[in-house]
Amino acid sequence: MMLKDLSPQMLNDNDKNSMNAHLGIEFTEVGEDYICAKMPVDHRTRQPYGILHGGASVVLAETLGSVGAAFSVDMKKYRCVGLDINSNHLRPVREGYVYGKATPLHIGKSTQVWQIMIHNEEGKLINVSRITMAVIPIDKI
Repeated sequence: MMLKDLSPQMLNDNDKNSMNAHLGIEFTEVGEDYICAKMPVDHRTRQPYGILHGGASVVLAETLGSVGAAFSVDMKKYRCVGLDINSNHLRPVREGYVYGKATPLHIGKSTQVWQIMIHNEEGKLINVSRITMAVIPIDKI
């Protein structure tokens, strides 16, 4: 199954009893070369100052990049695991939802690089992340 063959509902159904479900992350759109999700800014995702916790943004970014990478390979032969994630927190968010969109920058045989842009409800950029994924044959895991 490839990214273009997925639906947000399929991904959301698969995420029950996971960190994504705990934080309220919901997949909203899947395209041929992108994947989108939203996450609430509430008691689960705010830090003590009352703004979105940077770690919650990283969870959203890693979720999107990881799912995008996984469905860009033959999952009967390969698994994608994170090597590195970089995240720049640009603006605080106090309430509502944030929306992430992941797009591939590089899809290689042994590595992938995905960029994740996270916006607030007004469309303002609040976070830019980049994740590097290793593509590993199943028999090597």
